[in-house]
Amino acid sequence: MSVSLWRREFMKYSLMAAGSAAGVASLPSVVRAQIKPEPGADKLSAYQDGPQVWVRWANALLTSYRAHATQKYPYLYPLTGPKSGLSLTTETSVPYPHHRSMLFACDRVNGGNYWQDPVPRGLIVSVGLKLGKSTPESAEILDRCEWRKPGEPAVMTDQRRILVQVVNPGLRLIDAEIEWTAVQDVTVQKTNHSLLSIRAAADITPWAGGTLLSSEGQSGEKATFGKPAAWCCYFGKRAGPAGVVEGIALLDHPKNPWAPTPWFTRDYGFISPTPFNFIEKPWQLAAGKSVHLRYRVVLFAGDPKQAGLAKLYRDWAAGA
Repeated sequence: MSVSLWRREFMKYSLMAAGSAAGVASLPSVVRAQIKPEPGADKLSAYQDGPQVWVRWANALLTSYRAHATQKYPYLYPLTGPKSGLSLTTETSVPYPHHRSMLFACDRVNGGNYWQDPVPRGLIVSVGLKLGKSTPESAEILDRCEWRKPGEPAVMTDQRRILVQVVNPGLRLIDAEIEWTAVQDVTVQKTNHSLLSIRAAADITPWAGGTLLSSEGQSGEKATFGKPAAWCCYFGKRAGPAGVVEGIALLDHPKNPWAPTPWFTRDYGFISPTPFNFIEKPWQLAAGKSVHLRYRVVLFAGDPKQAGLAKLYRDWAAGA
């Protein structure tokens, strides 16, 4: 191979592999030999930069908690697949671009909208973000948020703890524990926009040939919508590396107030255990009262059976 051709190949593959540990493994040996491993590349690292927390594994981005004060609400993006290096969620995508990857929000709270619509209708403001305990396999993100309209007192607050863990090369966990508190007497009207939600990347959804599956073995939107389940997930072949199958699952804890919760599901990539879409009368929470919520998001290689989703759920539910 000539020097000029080698240089062109090196640049091409270097750009393809940028930000992806999985990409490095696919490079020709002559290129791999030129890439020195970064210090600490075999472990997790996390750091805070103002209103964002960055979590990396093998020096590639695993996720970022994004909490700028001008946003509608804090969210996590990307949620990187363990094999592909591609996000298993989308930050914004049609037909509903207000969905942001992994979020906790709600519409129709005391007449405010903390899910979509312009910021004056309501926003969830981070007022206490900090990076908690970090280890070579995990990172803790802590935040306190106020639910309010600009210039008005808070209607609700939430105290959230998010734990990101790398279990093995094919499995990553994100645990969210949230104390949701009414500052004023709160009424939530019936809405399909509520609580912890996931917007999956297009390539693993049924629209693109992927699969939407529930813990009850039901598949697709028609079979899963409105049905109680312990978890729901999307999985399928990724659009990048050939032959790589990955998925993302959202687990609803059995001690959550509405469990077993009926799910709001969509074949285009949205899932949420959303109790407020199925209530017969408005839900109310008195000032000073709280609800404690727990969820787990699983980023996995292979299909749900290979990832052991059923056992993961059982162990998680029994241990909390």
